Amino acid sequence: MDEAAFATVSSIFTVGGLIGALAAGPFSSRRGRLLAMRVTALLFIAGSVIESVASSVFVMALGRFLSGIGAGAATVIVPLYISEVCPPDRRGFFGFMTQISINVGILITQTSGFFLSHGSAWRWNLGIGAFIAAAQALGLLIVPESPAWLAAHDDVAGANKTLQRIRGHAVDASEESEGWGRDTPDAAEEERGLLAQEADADDVPPPNATTAKNEPVHLGFLQVVRDPNTRPVIIALVGIMFVQQLCGINSVVMYSVSLLADLLPISSALLSILVSLVNLVTTVACSPLPDRLGRKACLIMSIVGQGSSALVLALSIVFGFKVVSAFAVLFFVAFFAVGLGPVPFILASELVGQEAVGATQSWCLGANYVATFLVAQFFPIVNKALNSWLGGHGWVYFIFAGIAALSFVFVTWSFRSLRFHGATGN
Repeated sequence: MDEAAFATVSSIFTVGGLIGALAAGPFSSRRGRLLAMRVTALLFIAGSVIESVASSVFVMALGRFLSGIGAGAATVIVPLYISEVCPPDRRGFFGFMTQISINVGILITQTSGFFLSHGSAWRWNLGIGAFIAAAQALGLLIVPESPAWLAAHDDVAGANKTLQRIRGHAVDASEESEGWGRDTPDAAEEERGLLAQEADADDVPPPNATTAKNEPVHLGFLQVVRDPNTRPVIIALVGIMFVQQLCGINSVVMYSVSLLADLLPISSALLSILVSLVNLVTTVACSPLPDRLGRKACLIMSIVGQGSSALVLALSIVFGFKVVSAFAVLFFVAFFAVGLGPVPFILASELVGQEAVGATQSWCLGANYVATFLVAQFFPIVNKALNSWLGGHGWVYFIFAGIAALSFVFVTWSFRSLRFHGATGN
């Protein structure tokens, strides 16, 4: 496989991810979170099988494309599902599970790749994903539908029953489900009937609450942008998703291997595993922070930490302090795990109602994939240009430090301008 073919196979995953992210929100809003997750499991199985048996670049790219669609869809649906089934006061903690699972997957993949990278063993490395996805598909056969989604689709009784099953019979879930059903079409119809009776008694025409039963129970991908109530939220969340990637986490992770290779006498594959392990351990350790400190505090702490680490990294590379560079990389990855890694995935479900959360999450993850592509595409170009122009290495990380400073201003403004519905730290 030549360089052009390798680039195509690598980038096609991001294209599939973008498509999956944009389609998953509206689909899960119409058909349910559970069905959508089952579809992603099938996509993972198909993609992994095709990749493992691929005999040409086209077939490999097809498998990567299907896997990308599944990954993009999963990153939209799974955070929504977790947020809708977990206890409201523990959403921050459980919201970290998305990022923790991603980090576990990366670590498993890198570890298996270390041992299965010789000869034709790479096919087994790709095929492992099919077994994991099959286990996921089987597990989803016994997982309940989101109670919040059921309630939003006029099945309040089923929603209450499902919620009680999730919480356990020893827990009183009535307070959590207290507001369900008030905004459903049937409830609106009943309210109009009562208003009509009162209006008849006073010989006054009833208010023209038209065809609530014909109104959609969800907003589409473009409708949420046109809606003045959700548009500011989407602008803020899309911006935060861009911040997550433009602060440079992927570039630092990619560059970390070459930085650490001069200090530790181990292979680049083991160094990648080490960086991923640091990311995973820090993410797990920081999982209680959003519920204790608030979403805003975690994001600000993460941005300030990454910006400071990027500045130290740039200076240490320019002046040749290799040990400082290595520690700057590790701190950069650790600060990403504090907030920018997990928190953006849980915000959509806390800022908009059920009717808009699917499409809003699609906007968020679509922006995330676009930002990921931009960094992957232009980081090597900008890095090479700056190094040629100024001489030496590491100048690009001054840009990431500057982006972090601007991100601090943007996130602070976003949290002040939005009314956070029940989010901690507003």
